[in-house]
Amino acid sequence: MRALAVTGFFAVSALTAAAAANRHVDIVNETGKTLTEFYASATGTDDWEEDILGEDTLANGEVFDIDIDDGTGACKFDFKAVFTDGSSHVRRAVDVCKISTFTYQR
Repeated sequence: MRALAVTGFFAVSALTAAAAANRHVDIVNETGKTLTEFYASATGTDDWEEDILGEDTLANGEVFDIDIDDGTGACKFDFKAVFTDGSSHVRRAVDVCKISTFTYQR
């Protein structure tokens, strides 16, 4: 019976760890402009990671699902969005372990 309890504990722990590693965030564009580049880098780093959108864009009203997991287990990331008019918006220390949607608005 004790072996079953220990096995059950590890199964629950594994599921909890898997859920904690889920860092999917819907990026929503409600700016009236097209988002052309999107970056997410762990808070505290000096450089931006690669453009997550790549050759894609995110038009006004669209949603883009991204998995923000750099393999470190970090939860806080800085976001940078660049728009077709050249403007950009940076948001620091977004906790991707606590949110599932991040919306850019006018």
